[in-house]
Amino acid sequence: MAEEQQQQSPPRREIVTGIPRGARRRPPAHTPARSEISEQTTLGATYVRALMRSQLRAALGASAALVSLIGTLPLVFALSGDASGPLVWVALGLLVYPVMWLIARWYVTRAERNEADFTGLVMDPADRG
Repeated sequence: MAEEQQQQSPPRREIVTGIPRGARRRPPAHTPARSEISEQTTLGATYVRALMRSQLRAALGASAALVSLIGTLPLVFALSGDASGPLVWVALGLLVYPVMWLIARWYVTRAERNEADFTGLVMDPADRG
């Protein structure tokens, strides 16, 4: 009997191949926001409205800055009394453009950040990988 056990080979090891556990795609615990938007549900409409509101806030902020900084220049020129002097030409020729560029740059950065936040909200966590 001892000879029979020695002659039997050790149990064969089985190797199971497949997708690693961490790489398996699990269904999300909730419905992704992307499907809420594409199906035009109330929640999807709320997501889109939130994006539109944030973009409108950025646009109104940039417009308010533009009006308050550049739109008041005629009033400043009228109050200064020197309507044709070098101050007007310096302000209109040199100072206005960097201010407008800074406001535009702030607006573009804010709008891109709003869109990135929205994209992060509606992306399926499994697709972010």
